[in-house]
Amino acid sequence: MQLDLSGVEQMDQEQLPHFILDAFRRIVVHYGQWLAQAEHQFGLEKALEIEASVWKASFSNQITRLGKTLGFEVDAGLPAFLESLDRETATNLVKSLAVNWLANDGIWFQAIEKKRGMNDAKRCNDTCWSRYSPFEAARIKELLSLPDDGGLDALQKALAFRMYAQINAQSIEQTDAHEFVFFMNNCRVQAARQRKGLPDYPCKSAGLVEYPTFATAIDPRIRTECIGCPPDEHPEEWFCAWKFTLVET
Repeated sequence: MQLDLSGVEQMDQEQLPHFILDAFRRIVVHYGQWLAQAEHQFGLEKALEIEASVWKASFSNQITRLGKTLGFEVDAGLPAFLESLDRETATNLVKSLAVNWLANDGIWFQAIEKKRGMNDAKRCNDTCWSRYSPFEAARIKELLSLPDDGGLDALQKALAFRMYAQINAQSIEQTDAHEFVFFMNNCRVQAARQRKGLPDYPCKSAGLVEYPTFATAIDPRIRTECIGCPPDEHPEEWFCAWKFTLVET
């Protein structure tokens, strides 16, 4: 039903919250469109450099204005209440955000699969990982102050701070000083499919994009090899396994 409204001021208390949330949605989408166009015009590496500076300025601007509007304190560029959370609540919040991230990924996949079929959904998924994975690596590098030439030690640290790591079970086996194997021992997506009696989701094509781009974004000298990933057969102890090797040249 069309609303006969001349502006936001005409909205009632039931309509206004929907508009407020939609405003956040528009900001997120517009931000993502700018990043996509920067990547298209200048390449991913340069776009990530630009985004790093944009986020600092944009978030500072937005959170300061929201703090003044809603009456919450902003301390050192962060909502002060986040620093007052106890450790259990804060870590549970991180896990909830990680689950939301994964659910968002799945909803997008299923929506495209429903409209366009599995092939197009997988194509979009794999392309998305080629952009998201190095972006996530860049964010973790800055968060942990990892050097550009941090090698396998930096990669091991970074893998523990991925969104996946907050909700999946993973482990690392060090084979020698220049190589280690990463195991995804329990995958939330695959475990859910097992409970429903479904076969593994064939995620290898995405993994072949996701893991190498993440590793080289941490250190360009790192090479990635897939040991096994669905639809490959795998033991009960893990769903996928990846070998990372530091190649010094």
